[in-house]
Amino acid sequence: MATAVRLVVTTGDPRGIGPEVTRKALEALASSMPSVRATVLGQIEPGTPCETHWMPETFDGSEASAGRISRGAIEHAIELLTSGRADALVTGPIHKPTFRAAGVPEPGHTEFLQRLTGAAEVGMLMAAESTRLGGALRVVLATTHIALRDVPAALTADLVAAQVELLDRHLKSWWGIPQPRIALCAVNPHASDGGLFGDEEARVLEPALRRSREAGVDLSGPLPADTVFSRAISGEFDAVVAPYHDVGMAAFKTAAFGGGVNVTLGLPFPRTSPDHGTAFDIAGAGVADPSSMSEALRLAITLAHASVAI
Repeated sequence: MATAVRLVVTTGDPRGIGPEVTRKALEALASSMPSVRATVLGQIEPGTPCETHWMPETFDGSEASAGRISRGAIEHAIELLTSGRADALVTGPIHKPTFRAAGVPEPGHTEFLQRLTGAAEVGMLMAAESTRLGGALRVVLATTHIALRDVPAALTADLVAAQVELLDRHLKSWWGIPQPRIALCAVNPHASDGGLFGDEEARVLEPALRRSREAGVDLSGPLPADTVFSRAISGEFDAVVAPYHDVGMAAFKTAAFGGGVNVTLGLPFPRTSPDHGTAFDIAGAGVADPSSMSEALRLAITLAHASVAI
């Protein structure tokens, strides 16, 4: 790992706020951490401080062009990272339908990056080192971008245990937590109250709990969703594994929107992203808040310095 972290930043959909928040966040970073080197891929705003800029084509304003630029920037970023020419990736927000129209079959960055890198398993971690309530909140989504009706079939004991153990390894190696305390969020109201409101806790989560504990993970649960996140913020747990997307994201964004970071676990390099979307409604107005992108840049640098083979 080089002393000066070499970041690759993709600006996402050129019609959104990605280019604006990238410029603003990199300007702030250049003032506070002038040794950091950044390569920016995709649409760029004038004055963006970076070492190198690359774009697969000139943006013509169309949805098709936006999709090709979003996809091409990520693919070029992977070339730089896997060839050792960069240390960490920060991705700006994409528009998922446009991404799909550009020929990407995966529903989002996380799954696309897994295919491009050949990673055996990945995890989607939402991380905020401080929240509106004060404490840190880190949430892994065991299932990600799938319809709610598909969650019961996708949520298996093997998947949950694998996500718990992946999280445990990264909390140790990237966050430097020697023995992470992880909470497993329940699926059903009141963790099913002994089977009154469903059987996923007994049939899926408890076997995963036993397996992960046997692997040495300090894991508690299954714990009701209406209390587990506040318990984590209060410092009782270092992270929470949520069974499906919105139960984790609703709690996370309520507590940390604008200051949270999306981190992909399991890749051969750190990848972070802001916790917001393209915000087409304010794009071009110059009012986009770069706070989450700034947090994504800073966390990518921290994780790049801490990254070890796991």
